[in-house]
Amino acid sequence: MAFNNITESESNYRHLEKMTVMQLLQNINREDITVPLMIQQSLPQIEQLVQAITDKMLTGGRLFYIGAGTSGRLGIVDASECPPSFGVPAGLVTGVIAGGQRAITGAVERAEDDTEQGWLDLQAHAITPKDFVVGLAASGTTPYTVSALQKCKAHQITTGSICSNPDAPISAVADFPVVVVVGPEFISGSTRMKSGTAQKIILNMVSTAVMIQLGRVADNKLVNMQLTNEKLLDRGIKILMEETGITVYEEARKLLAKTGSVKLAIENHRS
Repeated sequence: MAFNNITESESNYRHLEKMTVMQLLQNINREDITVPLMIQQSLPQIEQLVQAITDKMLTGGRLFYIGAGTSGRLGIVDASECPPSFGVPAGLVTGVIAGGQRAITGAVERAEDDTEQGWLDLQAHAITPKDFVVGLAASGTTPYTVSALQKCKAHQITTGSICSNPDAPISAVADFPVVVVVGPEFISGSTRMKSGTAQKIILNMVSTAVMIQLGRVADNKLVNMQLTNEKLLDRGIKILMEETGITVYEEARKLLAKTGSVKLAIENHRS
């Protein structure tokens, strides 16, 4: 079957430089609106991915995202937000990017073309078959990412993928592929736009659903969040008041200060 590289196809819009600012914004927004609708069609695939990741993590495994460029950066963003939001240990969810730390804020020449480094980068984290790896690639062809998943497969490590092209190489390699075909970008080939937006939305869905399945959320509250600033401390106090019936703000603050954890404070109050 021929590979249809939609992410590299020409934009449906011409002469962008002649548009007014409002026309640019309206047209970009028009394209962005289509992304959630396309994701909706892929919910069964996302469900399977979430369930597979959850099963691994419930038995002590970790979650890794791996990608290059925008995809790699989005994986790092999602991974880095898990400890403060859900109170999980650093390293339980990890983002790996082609080119390493330097690539987070800048381009690293030809890093995405390296077919060996992806697996080496995963090995640096002592990856095992207990873990789960999700490859992120808008085109689904990135050598760094595809080859890393191939190596995972050879070492009995379960994998998933997120891409924006049908029948992409990465989907053929992954055990749980997610494909969201968002169509041509507003600027031809600029996958930081709709494809990147789709990846960000899906990563939000995946990590949030997994963390809820792992018991890191109570009702609709982040009871395991890290209280690292005044805003989060205030949120924690108000959650504690709501969940326990405490009506005095300072009383709830003192109770929270004793445990440093909203969840523990709620449990201590109820015991």
